[in-house]
Amino acid sequence: MRSDALAFTLAIVTVLLAQPTSTYRVTHTYTLGGDGNWDYIVPDPPNHRLFIARQNRVMVVDEGNGALLGEVTGIQGAHGTAIAPATGHGFATSGNDQSVVMFDLKTFKALGRIPAAEDADAILFDSASNRVFTLNGDAHSSTVIEPQAGKLITNIPLGGKPEYGVSAGDGKVYANLTDTSEVVEIDAKTASVSRRWPTAPCKQPVAMAIDSVHHRLFSGCRSGVMAVSDFQAGKIVATVPIGTGVDGAGFDAASGNAFASNADGTLTVIHQDSPDQYRVAESLPTPVGSRNMGLDPTNHRLFVASAKFGPPPAGGRGRGPVTPGTFAVMVIERDPAVR
Repeated sequence: MRSDALAFTLAIVTVLLAQPTSTYRVTHTYTLGGDGNWDYIVPDPPNHRLFIARQNRVMVVDEGNGALLGEVTGIQGAHGTAIAPATGHGFATSGNDQSVVMFDLKTFKALGRIPAAEDADAILFDSASNRVFTLNGDAHSSTVIEPQAGKLITNIPLGGKPEYGVSAGDGKVYANLTDTSEVVEIDAKTASVSRRWPTAPCKQPVAMAIDSVHHRLFSGCRSGVMAVSDFQAGKIVATVPIGTGVDGAGFDAASGNAFASNADGTLTVIHQDSPDQYRVAESLPTPVGSRNMGLDPTNHRLFVASAKFGPPPAGGRGRGPVTPGTFAVMVIERDPAVR
């Protein structure tokens, strides 16, 4: 082979070897169908089920085969689901009527309705305090619920519009405040705000995940970055670029990877090199609009929702309605062949 041809071939090989290897891939797609948009996808790891909010109901789906196990009905504006396993109760926000529906975790039958506040959105269970916390966007508050009887305890003013939140498992609950670009810390036992800190340079933090071992929070921001907080120190320690239109986040301690699901048709995979150092490992293509995800930490599977959409509303702003029968959940897993 001529030397110039050999040099060219070696250059091509070098470029190919430099390309990042995709470590995640879609292994299954469960077509669930049904009408309506969707919101949070909440895994139930011990039972390998997914709770998926669908406007007027919550779909309960088997993680292993995509079978519809049942639905929680009677919801007006479904957003989030919280699971309180010791009581056998689940809780689903009903944002349009400012309430929370308590349901049986085995039969999915509604057991009662608890008053919340305007724009009851995300919801989570804190095991340390044995309490359920809603995040009420327009009301700028959190509703605190006792999960056995399903009784309202109090409403906590947060000083901003909360989006998603997480429990640290130690009696502290954290939430993003999207309008003030802050993280707020809630003392779950005293039902009060204990601290807050800015997420700058991140603006409009929405999605949130947690690394409880290293005391890190991951805030997915609509300004196109993921902001990493040290929640012991109460400060941002790193930011990493992600796709646009993020609405879901996760952290898998086994792989050291954080994830952001974005409406622009990307799933950003971010590797934790150390608690304060992060890098984008890959950007996996997904269907446009696939901005919600759930992570089951027991099997390390990601579940990302997708659908086809009709024409946008008059004026061309916003997303069109979901085309009936096209709603699906993609199962995304790490390729075991890639080390």
